[in-house]
Amino acid sequence: MLKKMSVRQAVGTRLAHDITEIRPGEFKGAAFKKGHMVCSEDICHLQKLGKNHLYMIDLEKDEIHENQAAQILAKGLSGIGIEWENNPKEGKITLHAAYDGILAINTANLAAFNMVDEVMCATLHNHTLVKKGDLVAATRAIPLVMQRAPIERAASTASHDNGTISVKPVKSFKTGLIITGNEVFSGLIEDRFEPVLSGKITDLGSEITSLEYVPDDSVMICKAIEKAIESGCKLILLTGGMSVDPDDVTRMGIARAGASEIHYGAAVLPGAMFLVAYIDDVPLLGVPGCGLHHRITALDLVLPRIMSGEHIGKKELAFLGHGGLCMDCMECTFPHCPFGKGA
Repeated sequence: MLKKMSVRQAVGTRLAHDITEIRPGEFKGAAFKKGHMVCSEDICHLQKLGKNHLYMIDLEKDEIHENQAAQILAKGLSGIGIEWENNPKEGKITLHAAYDGILAINTANLAAFNMVDEVMCATLHNHTLVKKGDLVAATRAIPLVMQRAPIERAASTASHDNGTISVKPVKSFKTGLIITGNEVFSGLIEDRFEPVLSGKITDLGSEITSLEYVPDDSVMICKAIEKAIESGCKLILLTGGMSVDPDDVTRMGIARAGASEIHYGAAVLPGAMFLVAYIDDVPLLGVPGCGLHHRITALDLVLPRIMSGEHIGKKELAFLGHGGLCMDCMECTFPHCPFGKGA
């Protein structure tokens, strides 16, 4: 319950909440913090902030203060890989990545949480690559005083399935790279795929441990896959032979090698002819020719998720369609753009 009093009457009492001051272009923050003892020298400053009255809080048994509510909400939202300081400000707590990895948001949980009155949580996009310490979300109890029951209900909703917000570490993979194509194999043209893909792999903390050049021959592609797996590769990237020409036989080579599932085609441009397959627990990623002409393609949306241990199937490739259209900007700013953000 709130008791209203004039600022002059409030002299000698302690503030029940932070008093915010905004000076456009200069400052936004607490001019007076919760617990500050109001003195006569504060009256003029408070009035300039539009505070002619202050409030004393006398909580009923079933009521809760915004800062205590924020603590309960943050705990419910936080899953593995999330850290936060138990130091709420104006009923808000920020959540941060505890280590490098890929952000995982349970979007159904998040929506259900935000349907509860008087609470909110805003996050970065799902599947965002983050570094240790990065801000990934913020939660807030909206009123100064509220009923305890809805807060506890919101926190319980958020905690389902080990929390709404988590960070999955990106694992290190011994990676095989198979470059297909008669023209590259015969030396007619110089391969340009290897440096591009090696850079993407090393940027994610893994390394290319096997490199093979093979012609457009499904039997030889199959043997190259088998050789990479026998050498201990836990991830295989294949380039070339992914389009619809009759001599594009990379998919046939993957099937011949014993892939248990093959998903050809992603709802992404560039990268519509992207392929994901699995041989036991080894993912195989087929990279179409657009990977040479575009800095970011479907591969860049899928690769970190694969390396975080996620199994990518038809459904995941289909969901990439929302936000999967690259604007082909003259200066690429990915990941600071809409590409891949809707999945």
